[in-house]
Amino acid sequence: MTTFLLATSSVHVTAAAADYLQHRLDPAGDDDIVVVAVRDPDAPSRDAGDAVNVARSRLASFMPATETREGEPVTEILAAVDEHDPDELLIGPHRGSDDSDGIGSTARNLLARVDRPVIVLPLP
Repeated sequence: MTTFLLATSSVHVTAAAADYLQHRLDPAGDDDIVVVAVRDPDAPSRDAGDAVNVARSRLASFMPATETREGEPVTEILAAVDEHDPDELLIGPHRGSDDSDGIGSTARNLLARVDRPVIVLPLP
């Protein structure tokens, strides 16, 4: 059994994670998916909710657990990692906006602080 924690606040990151997980999950297996959407004060308020809806839709056959948190993304994601103890953490390279390139500050901070595999998902 593998537990995946998807940290997201973007429909683009969630869609990329669904594509990645479709090839990793066994429909008859007992893998767990936890989707943690973080409402960043600097992002549009509906983004986290939309990201959760995409996860529920695209990963419906795997019945992901979902939760929405409010606050600073790194702090909230690290708290979720401590609470859920996933085998893998899935994140986007940046907030998912078109005006970003490369790896953003949240992804860099998580890569430096998380003690398990972190999958940085390429965005379409």
